[in-house]
Amino acid sequence: MDNYAYIALFAIVGVGFVVATMWISWAVRPNYKPIGPKADSYECGEVPTGNAWKQFRVGYYIFALVFVVFDVESIFIFPWAKELLNLKEAGLGLFAFAEMLVFILILVVGLVYAWRKGVLRWE
Repeated sequence: MDNYAYIALFAIVGVGFVVATMWISWAVRPNYKPIGPKADSYECGEVPTGNAWKQFRVGYYIFALVFVVFDVESIFIFPWAKELLNLKEAGLGLFAFAEMLVFILILVVGLVYAWRKGVLRWE
């Protein structure tokens, strides 16, 4: 039961810290509404023109997400390739190789799906 007391104490201290920092930030914040030029958006020193709520094509975001997926894939493949010989010595080489093939197959299916949907067409 002693271990649970440490966990409860840690949880109470954690929640107390969050509540205290949120209360402090609420207490010291300024209480005014900006008017005039202070309410305008800041554009790196330039005078803002037009509406700030400009819509972008969703294709830019989807293209970036596809890039991130394949970037993350490379993050997983490099350590796997480094440890493959150690896994082979431990008798898990074929299993690790099959797992990586399944991983790459899933990503290839996603790439083919994105390609057919026209996500990779930059217009």
